[in-house]
Amino acid sequence: MQSVKHIAFIMDGNRRWAKQQGLPTLEGHRRGYNKMKQVGDWCLARGIRYMTVFAFSTENWKRSKKEVDYLMRLLEKALTKELHEFTKRGIRLRVIGSRDRLSKSVVKAIDNAEKITVNNKKGILNMAINYGGRLEIIEAVKKIIKQKKSPADITEELIDKNIWTAGQPDPDIIVRTSGEQRLSGFLTWQSVYSELFFVSHHWPAFSEKDLDGIIDDYNNRHRRFGGN
Repeated sequence: MQSVKHIAFIMDGNRRWAKQQGLPTLEGHRRGYNKMKQVGDWCLARGIRYMTVFAFSTENWKRSKKEVDYLMRLLEKALTKELHEFTKRGIRLRVIGSRDRLSKSVVKAIDNAEKITVNNKKGILNMAINYGGRLEIIEAVKKIIKQKKSPADITEELIDKNIWTAGQPDPDIIVRTSGEQRLSGFLTWQSVYSELFFVSHHWPAFSEKDLDGIIDDYNNRHRRFGGN
């Protein structure tokens, strides 16, 4: 049996789920946030220490101002008023993504949440906020240039040390809900050898049975990492 250390989720379908249920779009996002917390508990119970969620992409700014504002309020709430929930569970919060375009209050909440939870040891939750996979690589290259490295010094290991998930294992599993079968720029560098799973139903409907089925399937796969 292969040990799952890191699982990542593209939490797709909140809006479509809400529409199917006859609920407002914003309620779909609220249910999606609650599902994220629930799935986090399921992962911890199965010994999965790292979980990364695609909370807000660089493309999501194209949505309506009302929806973007609500998503930002929801994220800020998670990082402030509900911070005790993560501390109680022993979860360290890390926010990956660009701080550009985020409000001062959201940036302050991010900094505070990361500081308060830094010594929590049970698990790590990476929240990808204002995140894009190509942007992450660009930012890593900029950091390397500032370090005045020579071309001969530039290796995969050096890039690993300068991406937003530095120091963490790459995801063993990436799950996308809602039937879409693409990664949409999620963890572009880190996903080279990840096993991909696409679930047909929407994120708020994702179940513990779904998670166990994915883990079982993963354990039956032979990961070659480029070998035979």
